[in-house]
Amino acid sequence: MIILYSHLRRRALAAALLAALAGCGAVTLQPLDATVTKSESVADAERKLVQTARDRAQAEAAFAASEQVCHAKFFVNNCLDKAREKRRDALVGLRAIEVEADRFKRQAKVDERDRDLAKAEADFQAEEARMAATPLPVGAQEPGPALSTAPKPAVARNRAAGQAAKLKQRDADDQAGAAKRAANVQAFEKRKRNSAQRQKEIAEKKKQRVSEAEGQ
Repeated sequence: MIILYSHLRRRALAAALLAALAGCGAVTLQPLDATVTKSESVADAERKLVQTARDRAQAEAAFAASEQVCHAKFFVNNCLDKAREKRRDALVGLRAIEVEADRFKRQAKVDERDRDLAKAEADFQAEEARMAATPLPVGAQEPGPALSTAPKPAVARNRAAGQAAKLKQRDADDQAGAAKRAANVQAFEKRKRNSAQRQKEIAEKKKQRVSEAEGQ
């Protein structure tokens, strides 16, 4: 009876795990730009995302500086249009890299989920085949509804749901880590721009004091 209970319990767990993995959902992937170099690994995709975040911050800083220069010129609108076009071209290229890197990471997760599903399916099929080939012990009977030792489906479902929750949490942790790294890069670039602006103001004040001293 113990052997039969163990067989049924493993069968219920395997079936519940297969259902949980299959229900994780498909990932919708964006089309790729053929001109973007393909990522070779998840680490490579992560590196690209960090670099594009840094380049995006630099492009925004360059545009802000160009705006200040344009306002000092006679043809302000023409200057601003060129600055906006340069910024737009830079951001379009960066976005294409981000799309490719994000797609690679998502595809890697899809492949990992498929491998987990295939392994669970193979284990389930192997268990089914082994149980079919193993005769019941002498005196053992198929359990009826009244047997108190029957496995509880709710327990199997809860364990399978826990496995699926772990997969989702791992995805969320990866996305949070990438967002945090991008935020750190943007904060660094902002501090660098502020420092450059302060140095520029100090230099202008020094220049003004020198001019005032020479005029006296």
